[in-house]
Amino acid sequence: MGIEADSTDLDRFRADVRSWCEEHIPPDWRATQTGVSDEEFARFQKAWFAELHAAGYAVPHWPSEWGGGLPVAEQIVLYSELAAHDAPRLVLAFVGIHHAASTLLVAGTDEQRARHLPAILDGEIWVQGFSEPEAGSDLAGLRTTARKDGDGYIVNGQKLWASGGKHADWCLLLARTDPEAPKRKGISYFLLDMTTAGVEVRPIRNAIGDSHFCEIFLNDVRIPAANLVGAENAGWQVAQATLGAERGMTMLELAERLGNAGFRWLVKLCPIDDPVVADRLAQFETEITGLRGLCRRLVENAEAGTTGPADASIVKLYYSELLQRMTNFGAEIAGLPAHTELVKSASSGWESGSWMLDFIGSWEWTIPGGSSEIQRTIIAERGLGLPREPSAV
Repeated sequence: MGIEADSTDLDRFRADVRSWCEEHIPPDWRATQTGVSDEEFARFQKAWFAELHAAGYAVPHWPSEWGGGLPVAEQIVLYSELAAHDAPRLVLAFVGIHHAASTLLVAGTDEQRARHLPAILDGEIWVQGFSEPEAGSDLAGLRTTARKDGDGYIVNGQKLWASGGKHADWCLLLARTDPEAPKRKGISYFLLDMTTAGVEVRPIRNAIGDSHFCEIFLNDVRIPAANLVGAENAGWQVAQATLGAERGMTMLELAERLGNAGFRWLVKLCPIDDPVVADRLAQFETEITGLRGLCRRLVENAEAGTTGPADASIVKLYYSELLQRMTNFGAEIAGLPAHTELVKSASSGWESGSWMLDFIGSWEWTIPGGSSEIQRTIIAERGLGLPREPSAV
């Protein structure tokens, strides 16, 4: 199913999505989601996800047998219209519909898919348990252990920067099952029920004042062997499906949000009669066009099974650094109010128009999920075939 489609069908689909957006997107959601409690934020997020799911718009990238199956061209239209109509972002469902689903579809068992994919559509929330205090960009350096014990594993360790952990029902967990193996060879991938005894979640207050990031402490946590994804000690390979989703397929939605709401807020803010400012806006618009082109090609190649080994990293790097430049420029142009009026809707993305908070938040993209330096290394070695950097002695 290519990106090309009958224009009449696409026009009809766009009209349907546009009509749905006008009827279902709460016009006052930004105001009502500013300064809300964690409970109200979670309630709103789950209700909004249910609205999208009922319309068939929640997981367009999933296979049709699991509730998705929209052609690539229609996915682009859908995300474009949602962004143009300033729809709330699916913050809590993000890991479930992208990372967990991608992992289960690529490496999960039939039983794991049957258990969790419908549950995600019913509102099951997921968190990613990868990074640790001494294993961020060097993810293979993780120290959390999983010891085989009868028909399960006993897990001990700590995870860090677990976005949305305080709301999560399940966790995508990496743990070391063979401490004697080379770093990437002794890791296994698990599905962890967050209600299991021994799991403790501690929110971390971040630079913009919220507690979206969390620490997860694991103290003699028992995980059934049935929750192992892929083979024991092959978790590094399974994790690439998760990281591929984070660096790749999620970008289509984010690119449309940046190119619609983000750029619209920027144009509204700027004195466009200033030739220097107008030149910067033109540059950003050109870069957004390039980002959209990269995202659309990535989605089409993924559907055709022709994705290159560095394609997702190229898109992730391009988006994250463009986001940072745009939000930095917005904070600069907005002046003192942007630095003092520090309020932002809980269900918005990184292009909310609260420029200082957006700029600070943009660092979530140039550091986590593989820093920009890591992405450049992947592009150089896997994409361009350059020699690997020598290991530190």
